[in-house]
Amino acid sequence: MSRQLITFQLGDQVLGVDIMAIREIRAWSPATPLPNVPAHVRGVVNLRGVVLPVLDLRCRLGWGTTDPSARHVIIVVRIGEQLQGIIVDAVNDIVTVAAEDMQPLPEMGDADASRFLEGLATIDQRMILVLALERLVDAVPLADAA
Repeated sequence: MSRQLITFQLGDQVLGVDIMAIREIRAWSPATPLPNVPAHVRGVVNLRGVVLPVLDLRCRLGWGTTDPSARHVIIVVRIGEQLQGIIVDAVNDIVTVAAEDMQPLPEMGDADASRFLEGLATIDQRMILVLALERLVDAVPLADAA
C-alpha cells in the first residue's frame, strides 16, 4: 500500500510526514516564548484563536537550533487530538511512497534521533527521513487546541 508524504528541508536533510497529518503550511511568525519549557519548544502562536505550540524540529532532532527568518515556514500538524507547529527551512513537494520503498531504520544502538523516525523512504535516489510525529511530543507540555 502506498502513502503520500509532504517533504521538507532541514538544512541538507529531506524529511517527510504523512500528508494526512498536515493541517496547514504557514509563513514564519515569531512565537511567544513560554517559561520552563524544553529547549525545542520555541513558544506559542495564535492560529485563528487557537494557541499553537511551535517546536524547533532541528533542536528536537539534536541538530542544533533554528534561527528563524522570513524564509522559514511552520507546518501545522495534528498529533493525536493536538495541533502543533514545527519549524522547517522549506517545504519541497508531495511524494507517493510505495510500501516496498519504505525501509526500517538500521540498528544504531541507543541513538536518540532514531526514536523520532518511522523509517526511511527512497524516492528518485533521494533518502527521505520519515518522521513519527507522535514521538516528537513525548513529555512535552501541550497547549489546548480545542
